[in-house]
Amino acid sequence: MTLFKRDVNQLRNIAIIAHVDHGKTTLVDQLLRQSGTFNEHEELQERVMDSNDLERERGITILSKNTAIQWQDYHINIVDTPGHADFGGEVERVLSMVDSVLLLVDSAEGPMPQTRFVTQKALALGLKPIVVINKIDKPSARPNWVLDQTFDLFANLDATDEQLDFDVIYASGLNGFAGLDDSVRSGDMTPLFEMIVERVSAPAVDVNGPFRMQVTSLDYSSYVGVIGIGRIERGMINTNTPVVVIDSEGQTRSARILKVMGFLGLEREEVASAQAGDIIAFTGIEPLNISDTICDPDEVEALPSLTVDEPTVTMTFQVNNSPFAGKEGKFVTTRQIKERLDRELIHNVALRVEQMPQDPDKFKVSGRGELHLSVLIENMRREGYEMGVSRPEVIIREVDGVKEEPYETVTVDVEADHQGTIMEKLGERGAILSDMVPDGKGRVRLDFTIPSRGLIGFRTEFLTATQGTGLIYSIFDHYAPLKVGDFGKRNNGVLIANGMGKAVAFAIFNLQERGRMFIGHGDEV
Repeated sequence: MTLFKRDVNQLRNIAIIAHVDHGKTTLVDQLLRQSGTFNEHEELQERVMDSNDLERERGITILSKNTAIQWQDYHINIVDTPGHADFGGEVERVLSMVDSVLLLVDSAEGPMPQTRFVTQKALALGLKPIVVINKIDKPSARPNWVLDQTFDLFANLDATDEQLDFDVIYASGLNGFAGLDDSVRSGDMTPLFEMIVERVSAPAVDVNGPFRMQVTSLDYSSYVGVIGIGRIERGMINTNTPVVVIDSEGQTRSARILKVMGFLGLEREEVASAQAGDIIAFTGIEPLNISDTICDPDEVEALPSLTVDEPTVTMTFQVNNSPFAGKEGKFVTTRQIKERLDRELIHNVALRVEQMPQDPDKFKVSGRGELHLSVLIENMRREGYEMGVSRPEVIIREVDGVKEEPYETVTVDVEADHQGTIMEKLGERGAILSDMVPDGKGRVRLDFTIPSRGLIGFRTEFLTATQGTGLIYSIFDHYAPLKVGDFGKRNNGVLIANGMGKAVAFAIFNLQERGRMFIGHGDEV
């Protein structure tokens, strides 16, 4: 295998940071196409980085992905980061594998709150970013404003002088060109490749020392079992080699790495050996947890374990005990639900699951936010699980006798006509306005700080209030003393059917003025 026989100086590891919809996945498609990593005959699915159905439907990235590009003599590993703080557990692990980040910003919208979260983590780790202003050919593009906003963001996040002196590239991922000037409208991605090769340093690693690496993410295959993924920090590894595994408690055990795989394009290729700086996948070690250190049996020393932010929202999962139990799902028992949640815990590090002591049929599942838990529930539903879930509640913690609750920063982008309504609705939910920027074209951007419990269930109400034209983004900010007030709860009653049967259009039509319906004609009630 010739893939990994190369100089460490020809290796570049970078992560991509971008807000939802700023074109990260499309940009990676172009880099793969133009570097020739994809052959002409290979069918390149649109948005190659979004690999599971939910990611494609929602247009979000949940799990971090790896892809690698061969450009001239350089091997560039690109790791995708999830943009949401809800998947923050993923973000922190990804950044531990790379030497620089590509911050992708929309040429009209500028940096958004979700990019802020990942950027903050990256700057804190001392990574020096390259800023890519994407969609430069949009009619509404305002690159100079975006650049100023990005600079202000870095300054607010305590960036060093070196980090503030960042490089900028203007690009269009859709049309496949990039340049150093904002007037660029044609060409290819070469300037971006050159920038990555020149500005990103090669991994600072020791190739000749004893082997050591840390597991930063896991995958599972029904053929080979658990697959560990991470960056080799020191030394070399060959296939079928004995190693020692150190878990987060410091316990050691012997194991053997069977296969070593490198990344090229979106495929994993088996290789005979890999060296420090490479991002690899390997099989043969079970059980395996994220943050485990794998090292040479002669030199056993653990790497510091990776920290992950604590969960902020909790829900109860239980066996479905409604009248329709067992009609839709294949897996309905407590044991099956427990096994599925345990399996999720292996790779979903920001999740916590506890069985309720007073009622063993119920599980308390805590995560990073509404989105984090809703994605888990939707995945389980698609796999054929059936269960009842309670409404989400925030985790209140006590510090020195003072109760604290999580607060989020919310950015709202609405038409000026709806501004009053939204400010009033968020005010009722305990939000405080921190910033307001009209864009001069009839839209306003508002920033609020709001307790998480005030935000739960607000999105649908928000879309109705703005007639579908508003955009809302939120991100966990900090814990602060509990706010007095009973917001985030229903302020009116519910309509209940008094018997079983099918709902009919005539009855629903006459009832619709009295409440919001979430059933249609012919639904069993």
